[in-house]
Amino acid sequence: MHVDYYYSLNSPWAYLGSARFEAMCAKHGATVAPFPVDFGVIFPASGGLPLPKRAPQRQAYRLMELARWSRHLNLPLNPQPSSFPFNEPPIAAAVIALRETQGVVPAIKLSHRIMRAIWADDVNPADPATFATLAADVGLDGPALLKLAEDPQWLDRRRADSEAALERGVFGAPSFVIEGEIFWGQDRLDFVERKLAGQG
Repeated sequence: MHVDYYYSLNSPWAYLGSARFEAMCAKHGATVAPFPVDFGVIFPASGGLPLPKRAPQRQAYRLMELARWSRHLNLPLNPQPSSFPFNEPPIAAAVIALRETQGVVPAIKLSHRIMRAIWADDVNPADPATFATLAADVGLDGPALLKLAEDPQWLDRRRADSEAALERGVFGAPSFVIEGEIFWGQDRLDFVERKLAGQG
């Protein structure tokens, strides 16, 4: 099976699901296309609100849920990291450039290392020195990748990917699309696995 994987590099929910998603795709031999899309485009067009504009009750509940899931999955998570939200576009451009020039596997590895950096390590992935370290962690040349990412075609691609996500019905991160069926949220990964196993 094939999964189109839509996410924000700033998303704690994508971080919480990242390792499980990678593992289940490997287990079932699924291919993945990673799309670090722009939810600044997707939210306004799909009825969503960026975090600062949500009601205080929703913001407070989000923090409770993050703590619950962190405990449940036994994953480290700082619910209020110092660099959140980091400057995502240039780093997303780097991931897309990587996806298009070296393939999806390194792009996914780098994406998930970036998510872990902000939510578990509390560092800023947009800092060039930090990015270089994160890239090296997954066997990549960070400075060369940032240089490659300066080409505007990669952010153009991100805009096109974001518009395509909207057309498919994607509205939240992470979203997994399999055979046209959308699974929204890391808490839907059990259903993703059933689908990959031919049971859903």
